Amino acid sequence: MTLPALLPGTTASAVSGAYARLAEVFPGLRADVLPDGAEVPGDAGWVRADELAAGGAALDTFLARDHAQMVRDYGQQPRPDVVAGFGLHRYAWPVCLLVTVPWFLHRRVPRIPVEDVAFQRALGRMAVRVGEFACLPDDPAAGLPGARVVPDEAALRAEVLAAVADHMGPVLGGFRPRMRRGRRAMWGMATDEVVEGLWYVAHLLGEERRAMAELEALLPGTTEPYVGTAGFRELTGPNGESLPTRDRVSCCLFYTLRPDDTCVTCPRTCDADRVRKLTPTH
Repeated sequence: MTLPALLPGTTASAVSGAYARLAEVFPGLRADVLPDGAEVPGDAGWVRADELAAGGAALDTFLARDHAQMVRDYGQQPRPDVVAGFGLHRYAWPVCLLVTVPWFLHRRVPRIPVEDVAFQRALGRMAVRVGEFACLPDDPAAGLPGARVVPDEAALRAEVLAAVADHMGPVLGGFRPRMRRGRRAMWGMATDEVVEGLWYVAHLLGEERRAMAELEALLPGTTEPYVGTAGFRELTGPNGESLPTRDRVSCCLFYTLRPDDTCVTCPRTCDADRVRKLTPTH
């Protein structure tokens, strides 16, 4: 399917409203629900998630973009495992939002197996086929085709974790041989993508504190295959203000390119540097 054929082919579904709201606050990412019977796109710059999970030529092409960008931006040849880590982040961050944003906004959790998702990275587009979603008993969408009613919020949180794991498990398998990391480290990266993606979008929505509370309940630190908790904590700014931060479970290895320029949530970033980075300069 070519890109022009996809553009008019979006369809209303139980999660379309959440994806539309995501695009409003974060225009760099647009997720379209494919109409019934439509094929998941696989050309015109699109890559299917099952192709990434296979770990072959499609993944080579996907990572070649990261390699070229890193050489251009940092003027050095990155290690192959660093390239793979950057590429995984560029896919996992948006794909986790396909699950977490509908849950956060509307209490609906779509199942998105790898054969039902494609990514057009250059355009910031995702295409997804939603055949099934979980919801609560009082949801008006409970009677829609594909709805699966669960009894309460705890059960819905379990659906979030299961939906992400069902999708990310095969994708992590495709990336893992290139990343030189074990299973626990790979799932630590997936845990960080779940937390940091929704945390960022919720900030844009003006609901950062609610998202932090929801994510802490979602990831209490005891749910396999995920690793660690949401990891939020509070720092105090120079004027006594509260500065939310978190400790990542994993490291993206950016320090191999810029040793003195770590991410604000990196385990290598001390609290003093975090306060400096989080405090507005004017």
